[in-house]
Amino acid sequence: MTPEETSAMTLIALGPSTRRCPVTGSTPRGPSRPTRAARRQGRVLLGAGLALLPWLGYLAATLPPAEAAAWVTLDTFEAAALIAAGSRLLHGDDRHRVPAAAAAVLLVADACIDLATAAPGTELTTAVIMAVVAEIPLATVCAMLSARPPRGTRPAVPSPPLSPVPSSGSTSDHPGAR
Repeated sequence: MTPEETSAMTLIALGPSTRRCPVTGSTPRGPSRPTRAARRQGRVLLGAGLALLPWLGYLAATLPPAEAAAWVTLDTFEAAALIAAGSRLLHGDDRHRVPAAAAAVLLVADACIDLATAAPGTELTTAVIMAVVAEIPLATVCAMLSARPPRGTRPAVPSPPLSPVPSSGSTSDHPGAR
């Protein structure tokens, strides 16, 4: 991944609050008063993202350089997405959905790769425990947060079915009718 791609991904996850919506051109809905549940979820995501930071150092110090680069990169993106989603939730910002969705995908990918590359025995047992206890439940929370509609919005009301266009009453409109 090039530095430009990394910068672009970081801007997407942590972008400035003055970014404009691409579809409407309006400023996205900013901070509002977060609910108790949103604050709790924000603290969980923020805590998980911050807990990954020392883990990055451990991985960099203990893994072979090629493996360390891959795992540190993946976990850095996870941490950035979790921290962005968590801090936005804590501030009542409805723009937590994109980083939460990114975190969900990254956490599931991390769990799958851990399970696929773990050697049988203790390493596989650790990978299963991490997936079941931490990565998959956290990914589930992130996925639910990313799919939840913004507060204060109503669900879309289905439009009524279209009625047929009335004809002029003449049978001459149809070919062959004479």
